[in-house]
Amino acid sequence: MPSPFPGMNPYLENSEFWHDFHERFVPKLAEAITAEVRPDYFCKIDEHVYIHEMSARERLIGRSDVSVKSDEWSSHGDQTASTTAPARGRVSESIDVERINFIEVRDRSNREVVTVVELLSPSNKSGGDRNQYLAKRRSYFESRVHLVEIDLLRGGPRLPIDETPDCDYLIMVSRSPMRPEVELWPINIDEPLPVIPIPLRDGRDEAIINLQIQFEAVFEAAAYQDYIYASSPEPPLSDGQRLWAEQTLERDTLK
Repeated sequence: MPSPFPGMNPYLENSEFWHDFHERFVPKLAEAITAEVRPDYFCKIDEHVYIHEMSARERLIGRSDVSVKSDEWSSHGDQTASTTAPARGRVSESIDVERINFIEVRDRSNREVVTVVELLSPSNKSGGDRNQYLAKRRSYFESRVHLVEIDLLRGGPRLPIDETPDCDYLIMVSRSPMRPEVELWPINIDEPLPVIPIPLRDGRDEAIINLQIQFEAVFEAAAYQDYIYASSPEPPLSDGQRLWAEQTLERDTLK
């Protein structure tokens, strides 16, 4: 069953569902891009790794007290030592490792990365992980690699872009020859996801990807309609958006 919303489904932004959606959407997008760029290019899925310290968990590390007693050296050179029993401790898991997939489009002839496609996650947009992602982003901007950045999250501050339009979702395409200028696709919650270009080598070619078609394929394959509506969207919708979403779901149930 397709999503009842014309574009992004705001219920998937809930933290309970986002990671699953991200892990399904990225391979589907890579599959669609591959169909457009082969045989001269291929897609490879790689991952960012974020390590979070879990301060809320108890972390107890036991350190045994050891004492060594030595007698006076005897005339025969004998020495006696004794060791006390160790104290008991416990080591709890203190870190959480988060892996976030992204897509590399590579030139088949030399294996060089031509384009990177990122579907942003909450970790990319806030906290210490934001700085880590921004450093990676800067490295793309300083290279010949094109960057396609897809932000389907209303929550969290937008990543730095001059004159960012007021919108719910945003897609950026940064072509290396055009920097610092970028192309933007602002999207509101009641609009379909756009058709976007995936730039390739030196701007001579590009793949054209319909994001809405890929989204619908993932939504139906995952059967999200069976369970995501028991939770509320995160972050909360505005009053107008909430009324619109409720009416949209109500119309869908009447079909």
